[in-house]
Amino acid sequence: MLRISDNVELADHEVEISQIRAQGAGGQNVNKVSSAVHLRFDIPASSLPPFYKERLLAFSDNRISKEGVVVIKAQSYRTLELNREDALARLKELILEAVKTRKTRRPTKPSKSARRKRTDRKTQKGQTKALRGKVKL
Repeated sequence: MLRISDNVELADHEVEISQIRAQGAGGQNVNKVSSAVHLRFDIPASSLPPFYKERLLAFSDNRISKEGVVVIKAQSYRTLELNREDALARLKELILEAVKTRKTRRPTKPSKSARRKRTDRKTQKGQTKALRGKVKL
């Protein structure tokens, strides 16, 4: 059971976890032990509330396919258990990030005095640069 928030939980059968061999350089065990984890989570078929599903499907992330399947590969740790926990934590983090409500941006304008100060600084800078020219005799 993966607890997302106080009132949202995912059952174990909704998250498909398979073990695979980790990539990259390794020691003597690398070709014998399948310690990496491949996690698949089908958003449309899950028991998440509709709001969560909509936000997740609209969320722009390369781990979410066009069909709405989240694929996470965890191979940071040397043991299967730690990689499984890491994959589930990353799934939870992805769901919470997608559902997070962001503040609406209100467009603002600089004040009149700020605009005036900016143009005055630009004029002053231009005069300073004009003084750097060649001296005429």
